[in-house]
Amino acid sequence: MPELRFTLPDGQERRTEVHTLLNAGYAGRSQEDVAAHVAELAELGVPAPSVIPALYPVAPYLASQADEVPVQHERTSGEAEWAIVITGPEPEDVLLTAACDHTDRALEAHGVAWSKNAGPDVLAAKAWRLVDVQDRLDDLTLSAWAGETLIQQGKLAELLPPSYWLDVLRERDLYTPGTVLISGTIPMVHGVDQFADAWRVELGDPATGETIELAYSVRRLPEPIG
Repeated sequence: MPELRFTLPDGQERRTEVHTLLNAGYAGRSQEDVAAHVAELAELGVPAPSVIPALYPVAPYLASQADEVPVQHERTSGEAEWAIVITGPEPEDVLLTAACDHTDRALEAHGVAWSKNAGPDVLAAKAWRLVDVQDRLDDLTLSAWAGETLIQQGKLAELLPPSYWLDVLRERDLYTPGTVLISGTIPMVHGVDQFADAWRVELGDPATGETIELAYSVRRLPEPIG
């Protein structure tokens, strides 16, 4: 199982071995935003989901804090998301950080769950305790850049809150140390090219000016033989 390490604002470090990795999908609070995301994916050939919101189990070894993502072709891209990471039994053991679900868009047209398991979920190296930002969660900002182009920008108020997903985890007996859940994403800026050789995601707290960032490059693998 991969071990993730997070530095907290007070300098403490939290580590956890990931045994359960989950990706939420179509998780906007606004039905208009969800419809917009469904339309974005439809342009890529992805069929509409049968249930909203969706939740996709992902192989735990795909949880990563890498600065490079190898890909097999040019039609892969990330998404701006937050992640909750459970590191212990107490409320202060639930961490909030930035994440980017790097997805194989070509494979996604054949199955969303398959595509989620074809690329890593990249998480930032810094995190906040969820309880420390709980009172202003909706005001936290989420942004993403594909290369140098701003491709997503919004607030956590646009997505189902962590409390919703924590209740889901409790109902499924998955509220345990080593569980990581990634939030689903906000709509992309219309008309931008999401396919790039680098991705960056920022989770921001306007009340303090603090940010959590992750960034990685995308490297095309050599052509196969055979």
